[in-house]
Amino acid sequence: MSLIDTHVHLYAEEFKADIHSIISKAKENGINKMLMPNVDIHSIGKMNEITQTHPGVCYSMIGLHPCYVKEDFQIQLEDMKSELETKHYVGIGEIGLDLYWDKTFYEEQKIAFETQVKWAIEKKLPIAIHSREATKEALEILRPLFGEGLKGVFHCFSGTMEEATEITGNGFHLGIGGVVTFKNGGLDKILSHISIDKIILETDAPYLAPVPFRGKRNESSYLTFIAKKIAEIYGISMEEVGKATSRNAKSLFKLT
Repeated sequence: MSLIDTHVHLYAEEFKADIHSIISKAKENGINKMLMPNVDIHSIGKMNEITQTHPGVCYSMIGLHPCYVKEDFQIQLEDMKSELETKHYVGIGEIGLDLYWDKTFYEEQKIAFETQVKWAIEKKLPIAIHSREATKEALEILRPLFGEGLKGVFHCFSGTMEEATEITGNGFHLGIGGVVTFKNGGLDKILSHISIDKIILETDAPYLAPVPFRGKRNESSYLTFIAKKIAEIYGISMEEVGKATSRNAKSLFKLT
């Protein structure tokens, strides 16, 4: 079985002491590629160092996470645009809107989101969207742009059936992680109506660990527990889940 973790924060402090063993353990469990979304200008260096140390296994995206949009967001965006012009990134992310945590800079979040979406269109790169408590609002921004070749994933999808239908109907994917294993997560009911060709797998490690590790540090090797739940929902083997979701991820992020 071969899986791709399309969203993992390997550069996080939680992995500082054992990053290389975490990557080795993931590979031993069939996770052969790990994609890292960026969060702010301070995570870029650590992230790219991991990508350089593990070529063909770890990949970098670049973007300003909505929770890191503060007074200096325009300066951060300028620095990231310069990075984007000089280095290779497989996507723009993690970008979007967040109405769960601090709403102080919500208007700035919208500006940052729209700015980075335009980068993606210009560079023909997919976007990884964070839309916690804000899927409806994110879709309102994206609707006028769906016809411009924009592709991407709604990371950690937690919207409604109607939103899932609109998202996948416009060429986007749903990012499915540990929440799908939660007893009352509700994702199983939505996924039963969504083609497996429209989903990609992710851990969001070190956050959102799946059952039976819920509440503990998450890691890429736990993607197998997510794949197992997906296999149950679709009534197929884990190998088939791996083939389908890896194919989806490779196509979306142009991975070889």
